Amino acid sequence: MKKLISHLLTPIFLLVFGFWLLLFHPIQYLCLKIGGRYAHDYSVAVLNFLLIHTGKILGTSYKLEGAENLISHRPLLIVANHQSMYDVPPFFWTLRALHPKFVTKKELGKGIPSISFNLKYGGSVLIDRKDGKQAIREIHKLADYVNSQGFTAVIFPEGTRSRNGELKPFKTTGLISLMEKMPEALIVPITINNSYKMLAYGKYPLGLGVQVSHTIHPAIENKGDHKELAAKIEAVIASKLEKPV
Repeated sequence: MKKLISHLLTPIFLLVFGFWLLLFHPIQYLCLKIGGRYAHDYSVAVLNFLLIHTGKILGTSYKLEGAENLISHRPLLIVANHQSMYDVPPFFWTLRALHPKFVTKKELGKGIPSISFNLKYGGSVLIDRKDGKQAIREIHKLADYVNSQGFTAVIFPEGTRSRNGELKPFKTTGLISLMEKMPEALIVPITINNSYKMLAYGKYPLGLGVQVSHTIHPAIENKGDHKELAAKIEAVIASKLEKPV
């Protein structure tokens, strides 16, 4: 019965979700051209606020813990696990005052209204996961940018999303590169739970009544051996990860 209901509600969700993406594509362009970077970031935040609330069509809810651990007076390096494509909207909204910029795969840089535009022109970087040198160059570019602006870098070190909620081993090359290039940044681990359940039936239909949670852990100083620090961050994220049901 639940899957049948999902078949009825998923098309409505996708239509509304797609409507916001199409509407905000030209809005982003105008904001960037007329108002500059900050106006563009504001339009992206509003878009993602609407995308989050569109999830209510499916009964999706979001819980945030530890918001007090976000520091605004220093550059931040956000490190999180990754469970679904729906992980990102809460980041853009929750971190809106910190101007989050992402390390993302190059495939997302074309063909998706609003999303591709933001990733290409909003300060994030698109990496080729098959070209290590290109990936490091782009990651260094991101670090330089967020350092100069006092913004926030976001990376998902698993490299790809977990389809069952279990934490994949970290691929630490990109994370360590960011730590090396952002020595003054505070590192903030975030644990995401349950968003993989939105894809419980695959890409279609979508899961119903999913309760997604984000736990923001206390900030960690970027000091000491980077390999050991990466292992510590991974352990912190894993400590709040719920076991798949």
